[in-house]
Amino acid sequence: MNRDEERSQTTDDHATTEQASGATESSNVEEAVEQVPEKAPEHEGITERMPENAPPETGAPETRVEVVEVRKGMFGARGTGDTSGYGGLRRAVAMPGSSSRPFGGDLDAMADSFDAALRDEGIDDAIEKVVVHRGEITFYIRRQHLLRTVQQLRDDAALRFELCSGVSGVHYLEDTGRELHAVYHLLSMTHNRRIRLEVACPDADPHIPSVVAVYPTADWHERETYDFFGIIFDGHPALTRIEMPDDWPGHPQRKDYPLGGIPVEYKGATIPPPDQRRAYN
Repeated sequence: MNRDEERSQTTDDHATTEQASGATESSNVEEAVEQVPEKAPEHEGITERMPENAPPETGAPETRVEVVEVRKGMFGARGTGDTSGYGGLRRAVAMPGSSSRPFGGDLDAMADSFDAALRDEGIDDAIEKVVVHRGEITFYIRRQHLLRTVQQLRDDAALRFELCSGVSGVHYLEDTGRELHAVYHLLSMTHNRRIRLEVACPDADPHIPSVVAVYPTADWHERETYDFFGIIFDGHPALTRIEMPDDWPGHPQRKDYPLGGIPVEYKGATIPPPDQRRAYN
């Protein structure tokens, strides 16, 4: 084979290699495009922005995600918006939904004992739903059954939740008919367990039975929740404000409470609250 034939053969080999390489790259690109999922709607893409709401791991209880509202902007501005630069934000507020069995660990045995105690008391419909998230269990209780429920949780030998370590309030402004929530943190020193109870009530009827008769430690906690959120705990021995002055208007940790402004000592000027500022863009 002379030099011209060698050059021709080498050129043909290079061409064949480039064609094969190009075909491989094209195939890889096509496979990558096929693997890219379609963009999910905004209310379904919350796990991407909120990893705490990611699907459960294998073996964990199946939990759905519930979107309670979609927040706009940084400060909830209405109309003209605010000047913070965050007016275009859209964020879904998602909470873990109802979980299905098995819950995992000893949670199933404890839940069975709880169900049995409620049936014996004749209030087997007290539990609205059960949520297991991050290894913690929350029982949503219908408010009319709360007092009898906590009585069973404290006194039943298989449960023995002797201590209520705190009562918290939550305000979901857009959760119509369930805007106000009271959350109870219970501890069983006998069985070394912790659970959470959550009770919802509408803003139009913010009444929940007091548990002070069963858990005296809830006294000041219920007063604080009333002070900041306006939940009225029926049967409380002395339901008065505990943080704010007695004549304070409104309940300052509610989502619809005014944000307030900042007085400025310059010719009587003031900086209005963020949701009332004028937008310039």
